[in-house]
Amino acid sequence: MAVVEISGIRIPDSRLAREATEFIREAESALLFEHSTRVYFWGALAGQRRGVRFDPELLYTAAMFHDVGLTAGFKESHLRFEVDGANAARDFLRSHDILEDDMQNVWLAIALHTTPGIPEHLNAIAALTAEGVMMDLVGAGCERFTEMQRAAVEAAFPHTRQFAEDLLQALYEGLKHRPEVTQGTGLADVMADKEPHFHRRDFCCLMRNSRWTCNDCNDS
Repeated sequence: MAVVEISGIRIPDSRLAREATEFIREAESALLFEHSTRVYFWGALAGQRRGVRFDPELLYTAAMFHDVGLTAGFKESHLRFEVDGANAARDFLRSHDILEDDMQNVWLAIALHTTPGIPEHLNAIAALTAEGVMMDLVGAGCERFTEMQRAAVEAAFPHTRQFAEDLLQALYEGLKHRPEVTQGTGLADVMADKEPHFHRRDFCCLMRNSRWTCNDCNDS
């Protein structure tokens, strides 16, 4: 991949980063790969702006692997795709003798990147990965990046007009065999949009019709 530098941020030039790039290029479509690359730049630029100390290799790995659970290699899985990606990243980092605490930080970053309100209270890798994802998906915090930064990221890794529809379809393709794991998350919206017969679980109904409420429990 050509060397791209944006406001002093560039993809780490290390064996780990190169092998992460190769692994994800082989596993993912160009759509997901370029999305993941933008996530790294948005996250790293946000960290730079806020003066947050972070390991670029770990952030890059988290960004690269955050959507790998949507790919064909996990078409039999009934875990949340976020957990599949987190596990894959942990296995990859373990093969590079990365410290256990660092692997755990990357695992949390990927596992929780679709869970609003939590990553920003965890380690820097988790906070910046989630921020990068939300910036690339829905433009959250767009105004906090300079016009030059936005233009540079877009020029290097174009965000096409069809991006929203294409990524929604990629999410659906990675989730349609396990719709149950989307319940209670924003991904249930994707399932409802793509499948007319999908029904979101209602937490209020679950409580009101629980075995406790219905006196249906027994000790057997």
